[in-house]
Amino acid sequence: MSEKQESALRNISDTALWVAIYRARETERPDAWFRDPYARLLAGERGEKIVNEVQNKMSQEWPFIARTVNLDRIVADCVSDGVDLVINLAAGLDTRPYRLELPADLKWIEVDLDDMIDYKEQSLAGETPRCSLERVRLDLRETEKRRELFSRLNGECTKALVMSEGLLVYLDEAEVIALAKDLAAQKHFTDWAIDLGTPALLKMMMKSYTALEKADAPLKFAPTEGPEFFTQFGWKPVEIESALHSAAKLKRLPWLFRLFALLPDSKGKKPNQVWGGVVRFKQQ
Repeated sequence: MSEKQESALRNISDTALWVAIYRARETERPDAWFRDPYARLLAGERGEKIVNEVQNKMSQEWPFIARTVNLDRIVADCVSDGVDLVINLAAGLDTRPYRLELPADLKWIEVDLDDMIDYKEQSLAGETPRCSLERVRLDLRETEKRRELFSRLNGECTKALVMSEGLLVYLDEAEVIALAKDLAAQKHFTDWAIDLGTPALLKMMMKSYTALEKADAPLKFAPTEGPEFFTQFGWKPVEIESALHSAAKLKRLPWLFRLFALLPDSKGKKPNQVWGGVVRFKQQ
């Protein structure tokens, strides 16, 4: 991952460096909600440059911290409920197989592009995951190869949790629909965890994160129906966690937003309201 352009954020894969910095900063707090001892190493100096480039003066870490905490808990809950396979689509620099308390016989699959996996394997060389970890080099836009992978994995498990953290927002609606259908076609893929936002949040983020557009990583997906968008494709929302309300409970919310956290949670059902959070689905 050498720097070839003046902008620190070069492409969509570089957003993983950005998010890793936020995990590193949380880890370094004395009151951290999670510990990711690999985040600083993985983010590197350019991760800090990206954060400085994309964020404004106000702290923007809190939605990512809330997302991480909620997804960590969902993984733990699903494993306790009998999930024997976790499939992390566009895994980026996620280190959950290394940092979470996981059964040794749990199988974990990370799917991502060649360059990302190369960088991650080089950076974590010598580190040992706590479960069985397999990395799959695949561009998820290659539909047939994606379906072949899903079919194989479906035959290797009894219950699987699929994660797509920080992925769907970069896809267009047709791509999201195709992915949802492909996942639902596998009967053992029982759970799916995503992060989701409303159109109002998407509009706000597009104004705030102009560096993403310049890096050819535009934000696209935010359904007006909210989590219910996915029911027509076989996925029923069973858990919806607002980033705002979660960050307030975690005491990570900047003072300017604390009054908003006193309002009822819309659960993403109001498209004109700025809302983002984590959703867990069950296959219907």
